[in-house]
Amino acid sequence: MKRAHAYHVGKENKSSVTEFILLGFSDHPHLQLFISIIVFLIFLISILGNFMFLMLVCADSHLQKPMYFFLSNLSFLDICNTSVTLSTLLHSLLRGETLIYFSLCMAQLYLFISFTSIEFFLLGVMAYDRYVAICNPLRYVLIMNRRVCVFLASASWIIGFMDSVPHVFLTSRFSFCKGNEINHFYCDFTVLMKLSCSDMLTIEIVLFTEGVILAVIPSVLTLTSYVRIISAILKIQSAKGRRKAFSTCSSHLTVVILFYGTLMFVYMRPASMYSPDHDKLFSLLYTALIPMLNPIIYSMRNEEVKKSLRKVIGMN
Repeated sequence: MKRAHAYHVGKENKSSVTEFILLGFSDHPHLQLFISIIVFLIFLISILGNFMFLMLVCADSHLQKPMYFFLSNLSFLDICNTSVTLSTLLHSLLRGETLIYFSLCMAQLYLFISFTSIEFFLLGVMAYDRYVAICNPLRYVLIMNRRVCVFLASASWIIGFMDSVPHVFLTSRFSFCKGNEINHFYCDFTVLMKLSCSDMLTIEIVLFTEGVILAVIPSVLTLTSYVRIISAILKIQSAKGRRKAFSTCSSHLTVVILFYGTLMFVYMRPASMYSPDHDKLFSLLYTALIPMLNPIIYSMRNEEVKKSLRKVIGMN
């Protein structure tokens, strides 16, 4: 592993860091080759799967519906998120280069937080879309018209990119007096906080307040939508009708559970349960495995997508 002398202490015991060292999975050298192969395969499948889903939606007029419009946004988001986080890990594993410039670290942090925030809002919007489709089907086309869909998707992206600004601005002003080694495979905010000797009270209050507000809004929207969806499904008289209604939202509910469950375990568990190895594995699950599974989950239980796929590959 390469070490850099890019950590300087000034006259006031404050540090000036120009580069960080991403430790990644270097504490398991005997598994480096295995991890490299697995990460590369997951990265490749994730990019190809989401790209193929995007192409299907663009090519088939039958998929030009609000649900698939939002799914396209999610697929594009997964491609971006996977590329941003796994690029440094793959570079480190394949070339042994562990250094990342301070500016690139801040850029990666900005994009990672942005994409995570965007996914919160997109999943909330998609839950609302399923709520309207199941609970108000006669007015679905009128309510979820093209203008509304574009507005909701655009708002998710804009708010997500704005959400990460205070995080990155405050992080960039940290005094990193505890070294420049990041025990992770990307620039994670919680790990960077551990390297800083700056006063964290004000920073934590500001970021916690801002983060909770922007996380609670889509979370409440998602939860409320599914409470009403499940209530409406249970009122359907026929078993066939209930199965059909549930099948239209079960895929999205699966993705929501995976997304929220992983983030809650990584960022909301007690400090006594903290483990760098577990954090890296669960971060790998969020940044690599879930984006790979999303297009598979949405395709397996969706007859329209499967029909479109069969048409593209010439099976119909």
